[in-house]
Amino acid sequence: MNKTLLVLRHEFITILSRPSFLFVIFGIPIIGTVAFIIAGQLSKGSPALSILTQLISSPPAVQTEGYVDLGGIILEIPTSVQPGLLVAFPDEAQAKQALEKGEISAYYLIPADYIQNGQITYIRTDFNPLSSSSHSGLLEWILNVNLLGGNTQVANLVNGPLSTEKVSLSPEPVRDQENMLTFFLPYGVTFMFYIIILSAASLLLNSVAKEKENRVMEILMVSVTPTQLLTGKIVGLGLLGLLQTVAWVGTGRILLAQSGTTFNLPIAFQLPPSFLIWGLVFFLLGYAVYASLMAGLGSLVPNLREASQATIVVIFPLIIPIFLISILINEPHSIISVILSLFPLTSPVAMITRLASGGVPIWQTVLAVLLLAVTAYLVVRAVARMFRAQTILSGQPFSRKVFFNALLGKS
Repeated sequence: MNKTLLVLRHEFITILSRPSFLFVIFGIPIIGTVAFIIAGQLSKGSPALSILTQLISSPPAVQTEGYVDLGGIILEIPTSVQPGLLVAFPDEAQAKQALEKGEISAYYLIPADYIQNGQITYIRTDFNPLSSSSHSGLLEWILNVNLLGGNTQVANLVNGPLSTEKVSLSPEPVRDQENMLTFFLPYGVTFMFYIIILSAASLLLNSVAKEKENRVMEILMVSVTPTQLLTGKIVGLGLLGLLQTVAWVGTGRILLAQSGTTFNLPIAFQLPPSFLIWGLVFFLLGYAVYASLMAGLGSLVPNLREASQATIVVIFPLIIPIFLISILINEPHSIISVILSLFPLTSPVAMITRLASGGVPIWQTVLAVLLLAVTAYLVVRAVARMFRAQTILSGQPFSRKVFFNALLGKS
């Protein structure tokens, strides 16, 4: 235990005394807060801001599209459809001619065998996968209306057959789904946890890789056991990660208070005290998992440069919730969201996103913590086995196969 504390103290003091780390802890929040305050003051009454607001709020121009119904499906267009959105053409030649003249932006070709295969061809002059001005949804609804004999109510049910209303028996503030905070609050919390876990784990990767490259690791392995070395490094650098989080939040709040700026969330968007407790638990366990994996990665690579290049192998599971963050926020109780929040390698970020969105059953949170705790214990033990002389002294290039075999104890 004494040797573990020595390693812990050495890592904590060494990293904390670096000017670069002090800048990350205090410099970044100060610069960000000052920039936020200055931007807020300059934007008041700014003509540029007014123009930008008008550009953002201006609705896109309504474009006219055509369709060629070779199957004779569309017999009528409901009166509720805005005139000029869809124009009928008797054949494709006339539709193509109108497209070339710029009278329409695109046209749909409904084949004669549409009833059999359900395929429709969409033709336009340019390729723009990001365009959102297509009327395909409207055409789908019109087709449903005509296939159902003109019954618009049934067509609406076919297009959107499920409309659910969530009723919670426990009294809790109801969030306005139209409010931007409904999306951006869990979005910001997710990225904050991702950055904190990744930055703290990267410190351990750099520490192990540098000590191996400088041959310091060989001396340490004579004096301490792999478990003592790994535990001391994980705890010491984990405390630095917590210190960084407290410093960022504290510095930001102090600077905002001194500038007279307030940042108050509506009552429905305020996170409960239990969120802080769960957040701390998921941070510590998630950090233990990824810091251990980073340490194992650092023990295998010959130098720090190759360690940085191989980092994607370790952090890829942590990136998956970032890719699927829209599903986690908009559909926090879907199967994908539940699986991501329970799977140990994605739960540190995915579960935090769901907790920020609200309404997560307590059993799912407890189960995610248990699975993550077991994973952290197994990963720490597996990585400790990798801290062996033959692994530390080997100078072979990094290989995913070697890494996973060593992690599973097969090397």
